[in-house]
Amino acid sequence: MQITVYHNPNCGTSREVLAAIRASGQEPRIVEYLKTPLSRAELEALTRRMAIPPRDLVRTKEPLYAELGLDKPGVGDGEILDAMAAHPVLMNRPIVATAHAAKLCRPSAVVHELLAGRGS
Repeated sequence: MQITVYHNPNCGTSREVLAAIRASGQEPRIVEYLKTPLSRAELEALTRRMAIPPRDLVRTKEPLYAELGLDKPGVGDGEILDAMAAHPVLMNRPIVATAHAAKLCRPSAVVHELLAGRGS
């Protein structure tokens, strides 16, 4: 099974998820999204695949979230996607994608559902 992890090596949860995948005997494709940001189209496709609105993928505790006014009522999905594409630090992590599903693995235990094929 091909697994992709959208990873931030400075994040403890992201490191835990990566370790769990490797402990399962698999070596994932690792996308360090801060070094290789996702395009707006890639972010949009990922949120569609995860069946969540873009707002559920944004890091609301990141100071830039408020600085950009993303916390204001009426901010649409397009504005959030544009902001995450321009400022990848706004993307929550880790995200794990398999052939069956993609999920935000926060808490890290969520990755076990994906590895067991129950993540859809």
